[in-house]
Amino acid sequence: MNAPRDRPRLDTPKDPRRGLTRRKSYDSDTFGVFAEQFARFMGTAKFLMYMTLFVLLWVLWNVAAPGASKFDPYPFIFLTLMLSLQASYAAPLILLAQNRQENRDKVIAEQDRRANARAHADMEFLAREVASLRMAVGEVATRDFMRSELRALLAELQDDEPGTDSEVEARRRGRDG
Repeated sequence: MNAPRDRPRLDTPKDPRRGLTRRKSYDSDTFGVFAEQFARFMGTAKFLMYMTLFVLLWVLWNVAAPGASKFDPYPFIFLTLMLSLQASYAAPLILLAQNRQENRDKVIAEQDRRANARAHADMEFLAREVASLRMAVGEVATRDFMRSELRALLAELQDDEPGTDSEVEARRRGRDG
């Protein structure tokens, strides 16, 4: 007779790690978000006011209440324990939130560094282009330079040709028309 498959066999030892592998896992991102929200809340004036109000009510109750209803007499040892417990949970949550913020800051700093490197490379390229354009423009004849050269040539032509300006004009008209 075969044993049903859903039951373990009695002649096979249990795996000692079996219980460890089935641990419930938690989402570290969700826990990190909770830690950041908690740390943000603890850094507000609202939290300080709530804590101050809590401590004042605790002290007033344990000082002014009738004898049987006082649950933490004068040295307020239980209040000290409660505040220590709150601090012992708050400190790691705040550290976790700071670590997450530090990781985000590292990513942002790396992105900024890459963007700055690209911008620097672009600026160097543009500076080289502007320099090459300046050199090219320096070799190109400008309008004023061309006018002055043409005036000088015209003056030379007028000095070389016999006759007056009116004769030159008459000859030019005769050629054109």
